[in-house]
Amino acid sequence: MNQANKLLTIKLIHTLVWAFLVVLIIYIGYAGFSDTITIYTWIGIGLIIAEGLVLLLFKMSCPLTVVARNYSDSQKDNFNIFLPNWLAKHNKLIFTSIFVVGLIVVLYRTLS
Repeated sequence: MNQANKLLTIKLIHTLVWAFLVVLIIYIGYAGFSDTITIYTWIGIGLIIAEGLVLLLFKMSCPLTVVARNYSDSQKDNFNIFLPNWLAKHNKLIFTSIFVVGLIVVLYRTLS
């Protein structure tokens, strides 16, 4: 497999993982606002927190980004994922904010 195909494969996997995590974040917010909190809400919260810990371990970079660096010297924020550059650049801020709001609502509903 040549470098272009390896990077394409990483981009595809990275995009699928990103989409899964975004669906989880949206679900957590939905569960909180609709007061339909279940064990799946807590599993989702755990998975998002685990992803946050992985990012911390890799100095706020996804492990797939680290691998993709072997196949590209691009300085674009979206070199390793199928997202618009602006979204790739602000991804962590946007979705962490959404997650925190959802988490606060879930905790409020659970504790009240």
